[in-house]
Amino acid sequence: MSAPAVPEPSLTAAVEPARDPYRVYLDSLSSPESRRAMRGCLDRLAALVSGDEVSSGAGQPWHLLRYEHTVRIRALMTERGWSPAYVNKHLVALRRVLREAWRLGQMTAEEYRRAADLPTVEHTRLPTGQHVPPEVVGAALAACDRDDSPAGARDAALLAVLYSTGCRRAEIAGMTLGDYDPASRSLRVRGKRDKERMVYLTAEAVGRLERWLAVRGRPAGALFCPISRYGSLRVAGTGPAAMTGQAVADVLARRLAQAGAAPRTPHDFRRTFIGELLDAGVDLATAQALLGHSSPATTARYDRRPERRRREAVDRIAMPPAKPL
Repeated sequence: MSAPAVPEPSLTAAVEPARDPYRVYLDSLSSPESRRAMRGCLDRLAALVSGDEVSSGAGQPWHLLRYEHTVRIRALMTERGWSPAYVNKHLVALRRVLREAWRLGQMTAEEYRRAADLPTVEHTRLPTGQHVPPEVVGAALAACDRDDSPAGARDAALLAVLYSTGCRRAEIAGMTLGDYDPASRSLRVRGKRDKERMVYLTAEAVGRLERWLAVRGRPAGALFCPISRYGSLRVAGTGPAAMTGQAVADVLARRLAQAGAAPRTPHDFRRTFIGELLDAGVDLATAQALLGHSSPATTARYDRRPERRRREAVDRIAMPPAKPL
């Protein structure tokens, strides 16, 4: 990795793996989804600096980056037209890998502080994502019901859990049979930074989940598992293997396509769940707890009610009929 268009000392040998801040940082992340996301960010930064699109962040001399280099990296990201949120996500990864370089004794505290002293990109954006209407969910469930293979039962249960809990796709993928308590209709969820919370299923979702468990069986292991094209459940050790967050998204995409519905993401289901809670009069603190947000401000950003009220106010204005004076 060479410096981005600014003078710097020669960047010499690659860093040994055991002391590579890239590897140490990724190893510190508890979630596979987080490791995948941050690995992608650091690899893109390495490619941006080196000019080599297939460059990896592994073995790069991150410890030689100084303030003038990191400022230039930030400028290159904005010059490429990356969205402010996308730039800020990469800045988080950059600051964290620099911190690991400092922890490994490869940078002084002052060098780290200066190089990491980068302001986030300020931005104001309208809420993103889409609402998922009930009829779309029903059509996707009908597509699952038409499939009499094990995948049909699994996918129907997965969509029901996704819709009735608002869980993130990685959280769905990480659920185990032991997390499910049918008596209380609850699921234990391990969220970001390994925080745990309880979520609850509707009676309809419990019915879908029980039908899947009749196919899956009751051995310990992942609640939702991959299924081969021949209908066999994939195992890891003595129980069902876990799916990935991407596999959860792929299931949703496939069933929506079969239903003839427009594409939606698992996070759209999460947004819809929040909106339904708030529309039902659930207080913000309860919604925050169900969703695993660290701040009520994060939950509040999903509230579309003020927008709906403004639209309803405009709808009260009658457009005058067209007629000549």
